[in-house]
Amino acid sequence: MTLPTWLDNPAFGIGLTLLVYCAAVWARSKRRGVNPLVVASLFLIAFLSLTGISYESYRAGGDWIAYGLGPATVALAVPLYKHAAAIRRMLGPVLLGIIAGSILSLTVVMLLLYIPGSPRELLLSMLTKSVSSPIALEITKRTGGIPELSAVFSVLSGLFGSIAGPLFMRLCGIRGDILLCVGIGTSSHGIGTARVLLDSEWAGGVSGFSMAAAGIATSILMIPIYGWL
Repeated sequence: MTLPTWLDNPAFGIGLTLLVYCAAVWARSKRRGVNPLVVASLFLIAFLSLTGISYESYRAGGDWIAYGLGPATVALAVPLYKHAAAIRRMLGPVLLGIIAGSILSLTVVMLLLYIPGSPRELLLSMLTKSVSSPIALEITKRTGGIPELSAVFSVLSGLFGSIAGPLFMRLCGIRGDILLCVGIGTSSHGIGTARVLLDSEWAGGVSGFSMAAAGIATSILMIPIYGWL
């Protein structure tokens, strides 16, 4: 079946994404448990599959949405700036938690995937799952992994933190707000940070700092890991 040429126009992907996401946000205002990102993603996947519209046609506009990921991530620095003094007072323990979390994330992936016959590209793509997508993509491009796969792992990690992160950490016995924010920011980057930002601006600031520091820590740790692999 020949699809209309207007489907290749970037306005189609942009308009469809914005429309679906706004509808998901509206649904969240009516039902607290709805996650707009999950709902919008699942709807878009189902819509493209059922209508036969190719991913390439959607991507012509979807890439423009992706370009806004960097500025949107930087915007999370606003609550960090507002609460910089409070974060500075507990900087030592927070940094230790971030470094420990970054090392643990890398170690778990290597234990799971570094087995005989495991594709090296898969390992390199998954190692950056806990950092923000722009950082994960740049690291993966330079290490020889698959950037698109790296982005998928990063988004899935963020979604898990956003949906179940706080509950999961409390089930593990982690009760303190600071510990929770550091854990979410370190493991679930911007998506998880946006979740805790809904609870309070202070929590978003701590999580945003953790996200940024974890990105730096992972980038540095990847240097010896890449040489070893």
